[in-house]
Amino acid sequence: MKKNLGTTDKLVRLLVAILVLVLYLTHTISGNMALLLGFFAFIFALTSYISFCPIYWMFGINTCKVDQKKNAE
Repeated sequence: MKKNLGTTDKLVRLLVAILVLVLYLTHTISGNMALLLGFFAFIFALTSYISFCPIYWMFGINTCKVDQKKNAE
């Protein structure tokens, strides 16, 4: 699995996940909206942790600036 998320992309995803967590903990969101946003926040946090987004892969998007051939050697 090749990395396809850059540093900025990972940071934005983590910030969105943290924002959703804060909104949930402050009871700003609840019910079905909390479940839906919580699901997306989990996916965002997971993809930023592993530096791979399957949707980016399907569309051929790569925001990772590191040369992957150099890392493989």
